[in-house]
Amino acid sequence: MKLNKPKFWDTKFSFISFLLIPFSLMVIFFIFLKKKIIKSKKFNIPVICVGNLYIGGTGKTPVSIFLARELSKLNKRPAIVRKFYKNHIDEHSMIRKKFKNLVLEKNRMNGLKVAEREKYDIAILDDGFQDCSIKKDLNILCFNQNQLIGNGLVLPAGPLRESLISLKEANIILINGEKNLMFEKKLLSINSNLEIFYSKYKPKNLNQFKGKRLFALAGIGNPRNFFELLEENNLIVEKKLSYPDHYVFNDREIQNILDDAKDKNLQIIMTEKDYYKVKNFNKGQIHYLEVELEIAEKENFIKKIIKLYDQNN
Repeated sequence: MKLNKPKFWDTKFSFISFLLIPFSLMVIFFIFLKKKIIKSKKFNIPVICVGNLYIGGTGKTPVSIFLARELSKLNKRPAIVRKFYKNHIDEHSMIRKKFKNLVLEKNRMNGLKVAEREKYDIAILDDGFQDCSIKKDLNILCFNQNQLIGNGLVLPAGPLRESLISLKEANIILINGEKNLMFEKKLLSINSNLEIFYSKYKPKNLNQFKGKRLFALAGIGNPRNFFELLEENNLIVEKKLSYPDHYVFNDREIQNILDDAKDKNLQIIMTEKDYYKVKNFNKGQIHYLEVELEIAEKENFIKKIIKLYDQNN
């Protein structure tokens, strides 16, 4: 069964979200208690957390990979640490293709202990901003221009994993998209010390799809972001199918999609993450858009991270 995120999460006012606010207040109170009660553990290697407030689809993993590669160029030995989820095999495979030092454990605490034991000198925590059991040396929060903070409410009334007050715990904001001074002002009104940067995805294999009529599939946190990326690059998208994040395709489902594409003379294009879910079906007609993360003021971004890291160690 496909369960996509509710549309009212991105609507300024919704009667449904209004009804759910009492449950959101309970979530906020639970998070507050958790942060008061749980003592965070400091590790012997610096921990850089790449997290989000908007649930899913903000690009944490590409940022983690980018950061790991850049730190490696500076003669550091980083590891990407993730909590293991069985249905996240797609992301695990994609990370390993792009950066080999991936530590997966059933809880993040154990993952960081493994990183220490294996003599990595920096741990990049891919997700885990909400994990208050871990002392982070640096917090990077990711946003996408299409969603930003949605309706601004906490789950289940809205898409936020915790309230915007938690921005006080962040150091760097990375927004995927165009400059947004109004949004910057909102964030800085909560934490004036935030450093704000922007990023974008640059497709690497566009020529493979130019001039072709495409059937686009996306099973990510926010499929709209993928579809818009295709259209921004002047690709011809004739049909779209959206799936929830980490959706598990089956062989018959993919074959039906292939048959549909053949009948309509369309070329199938997926996200790279989705491709890792279906490549073992050996369907040669399926292709993916390969993208590379680009960060504006990249050198300054890396310098800020190194500076903040040095200040905390």
